[in-house]
Amino acid sequence: MLPEFETASATQVAHIIQLSVAPIFLLAGLGAFLNVCAGRLARIIDRARDIEPLILNSRGEEHDRWLQEIRVLDKRMGLVSQAIFFSVLAAVLTCAVVIVLFAAALTNAQSGTTVALLFMASMTAVGVGFAIFLFETRLGSRSVRIRTDILEHEAERE
Repeated sequence: MLPEFETASATQVAHIIQLSVAPIFLLAGLGAFLNVCAGRLARIIDRARDIEPLILNSRGEEHDRWLQEIRVLDKRMGLVSQAIFFSVLAAVLTCAVVIVLFAAALTNAQSGTTVALLFMASMTAVGVGFAIFLFETRLGSRSVRIRTDILEHEAERE
C-alpha cells in the first residue's frame, strides 16, 4: 500500500516556499559563478588552441617557452573544470535541500537532520569550488607576465 499523504494547505505550501527562498538564491549565485567559470575555461581553451601551432613551428628557447605556457594552460583547464564540478555538485545538493523540505512537509516526516547535512555538504562543495577557483586565478595571474627580455629590449630603445 502507498502511504497516505496529507493534503497541504496553501498556507503550508507558502511557508515551505519561504524556507526554500535562501537555497534558491544560492542557486542563482552558483549559476552566476558557473557562468564566470565557463567563460574563463573558454578563454583558456582558445589560448591553448592559439599556441598549439606555435609549438609545432618553433625551436629552441621559443619552443620551450610555448611548451611551458601550454602546460600551465592545461593545469588551469583542469582546475577550472574541478571548480565547475564542485559548484555543480553544490547546486545539486541545494536542489536536494529544497526537495527534502517539500517532501518532508507533505509527508509530515522529520527531516531537519537530512536538510542540515545536505546544506552543509552543499556549503562544503561551494567552498572547495571557490578555493580551487582562487588557486586557478592566482596561477593565471602569475603566468601572465611580460617576459624580461621584452622589457629589457624596450628599456634599451628609450
